[in-house]
Amino acid sequence: MPFPSPLRHCPNCGTAVEYRVPADDNRERAVCPGCGAIHYQNPLNVVGTLPVWEEDGRVLLCRRAIEPRHGLWTLPAGFMELNETLAEGAWRETREEAGADIEMGPLYTVLNVVRVGQIHLFYRARLLSPHFDPGPESLEARLFGEDEIPWDEIAFKTTRETLHCFFEDRRKGVGYRLHEIDIP
Repeated sequence: MPFPSPLRHCPNCGTAVEYRVPADDNRERAVCPGCGAIHYQNPLNVVGTLPVWEEDGRVLLCRRAIEPRHGLWTLPAGFMELNETLAEGAWRETREEAGADIEMGPLYTVLNVVRVGQIHLFYRARLLSPHFDPGPESLEARLFGEDEIPWDEIAFKTTRETLHCFFEDRRKGVGYRLHEIDIP
């Protein structure tokens, strides 16, 4: 059965779907024997930012007020919505979760999380103020230097990897390049 969860009924007509490889395809799909619709399940995009207070190089993290991983720290991010670009979604999530005022920078990390059917995309962002007003999905939002980050309390591997890339790039003085990472 395909990931993330098998579709059981056709969203168009309600008939129970069958999983098979349609003609001219190479993957098993949910096919409706009633109306003939082929239903594709594709990865979800998670978009967010790596907000940096450039005066001292600290990064903004949010403590999660929701599951999964309630109480742990993450970069501000969430699922991309319809009718928005990657950057618009990342900006929106940063405002919703941290209440941070940011200037968007370039795309920084693309993380493939195949086992859960997600792609996480983080932009670098410049914080315009060190004052935050976290929304209902965050218990708090705080700035951390590299030596202050609660590494054992980071919610997601994608956050950890993005932070490692940032601090390593900064240490090497090589500038900030796009990183593509596969999360096993």
